[in-house]
Amino acid sequence: MLCCVASASYAGDTIKYCAPLDFPLLLSANFGELRPNHFHNGLDFKTKGTVGHPVRCIADGYVSRVAVQHGGYGQAIYITHPDGHTSVYGHVLSFAPEVEKYVREYQYANETFVCYLYPEPGRFKFKKGDIIALSGNEGSSAGPHLHLEIRKTGTDEYLDPMPYFRTRIKDTKAPKASFIGLYPVRGKGVVEGSTNKKIYPVASIKSPVIAWGQIYAAISAKDYMDGTSNFYGVHSVTLYVDSVEVFSSKTDRVLPDENRMINTFTDYDELVRTRRLLMRSYKSPGNKLRLHHVGEGRGIVNIDCEKDYKFVYVLEDNFGNKSTYRFTVRGQKQDIPEYRMTGEELLRASHTAIIQRPGMEFIIPKGMLYDDTEVSVGITAEDTTAVSLEYDIDAGNAPLHGYCPLAIGVRKLNTVSPDKYYIRQIDGRRTYYVGGKYDNGWMKAKVRNFGKYSVAVDTVPPSVVPLDKAKWRTTSNIRFKVSDKATGISTYKVYIDGKFVLFGLKKGILVIQDKEKVKRGVPHKLEVVVTDNCGNETRKQLNF
Repeated sequence: MLCCVASASYAGDTIKYCAPLDFPLLLSANFGELRPNHFHNGLDFKTKGTVGHPVRCIADGYVSRVAVQHGGYGQAIYITHPDGHTSVYGHVLSFAPEVEKYVREYQYANETFVCYLYPEPGRFKFKKGDIIALSGNEGSSAGPHLHLEIRKTGTDEYLDPMPYFRTRIKDTKAPKASFIGLYPVRGKGVVEGSTNKKIYPVASIKSPVIAWGQIYAAISAKDYMDGTSNFYGVHSVTLYVDSVEVFSSKTDRVLPDENRMINTFTDYDELVRTRRLLMRSYKSPGNKLRLHHVGEGRGIVNIDCEKDYKFVYVLEDNFGNKSTYRFTVRGQKQDIPEYRMTGEELLRASHTAIIQRPGMEFIIPKGMLYDDTEVSVGITAEDTTAVSLEYDIDAGNAPLHGYCPLAIGVRKLNTVSPDKYYIRQIDGRRTYYVGGKYDNGWMKAKVRNFGKYSVAVDTVPPSVVPLDKAKWRTTSNIRFKVSDKATGISTYKVYIDGKFVLFGLKKGILVIQDKEKVKRGVPHKLEVVVTDNCGNETRKQLNF
């Protein structure tokens, strides 16, 4: 059964920040929305599907940081305010003229596109409502929008910006759930006679679910807003069993080190296998998320009586819109199979784990596992010409919280320099560059996923292909398609008539940033230098 309660008024709310855009605010993403390996740490404002709109400073402050990078926020400006907050504006097309000039001077002086700058406090001051940037689509952005964050100055704790803008946004729609999950605790519970989890569409969970022993629940849900077809993360989730609260979460603040703990909030295994996002109403031993509130049972429900247990989920958004979902778990006494380990080792979340095999060592420091985890290691040595053995460190779909040291022995040194070796991760037919350094017969790197790893050699330089070269002289729109199959692009530089000209690498294309640096209609000499992560270099000289 589903019921909704809507509330549009918030007594006592105080809006002290102005709108960052000049037109009515519509969101494409909210704070806390579930993303791969992180919570969404701000609000994404729609910009009418176009770029170049004025971005306004939400309060008086000064520029404390400017970042320009290939992925992530692309171009971002950070404003520190007297109230203890710092606002961040991401994916912007360009900065205010004085900031843009400051960035360009650094880029040309250091011959680099990527930069992270920290102007001295007060060098660039802005008043509330001043234009600090133009909206864009830079970095890892799927479409034009403005990403806005509010952080606590000093700790970089992400705060939900919604309370400052919700009087400008209309929302009368309640969250909606799609799936309910029930999970037996390993060796201590069963659901429908099985030790495996059971996931039910909300519409089909009308009859009581039979269970015995220790279990916990999960729910898949999305929020919605007026005036848009987008869906969002659910702000608050509370689970009651027989009118007693056993779990609650309220996503209103996240510390940087908590971000990846989204992988223990959600059912990570289900996400990897089916792409379904279920929020678990259970707090793993390694889960330090402050947004989760549980009792001593950590969200586990003990089904130890032959009776009906009434489960009630209450979902609430930032505007007071609520949805309630009810289902019944019927206790039915039955045998609970003893837990039998199928892996080679059991890694304890409360201890540092060291996995060693011939030619391989993987160290998982305390705090990197959320739950006790089984692991097995497979070793492949079929190819006698391979630089190393291949190690399949198999822990199912268990997530790691952070980077862990991995060392793999090199079986034979080729004639190439050791800096051409690298560790790679193998996923089916695809491989991913991990990196690492050679040290006395070992390649050493840090990884944050279980999986298949080996050492490989890269001696092939990147591919650099000019695009529309015939038009360069008349348009100055100079572009190259660049790629490197093995280790990826590390650095690049372009010189025109012997002088450095700024280019940016955007979705695999090197794009000139300052066309005015190139005089049209006259001949030029160009040199492009691109290097991959193993130091292989491609250098091309072109006339146009």
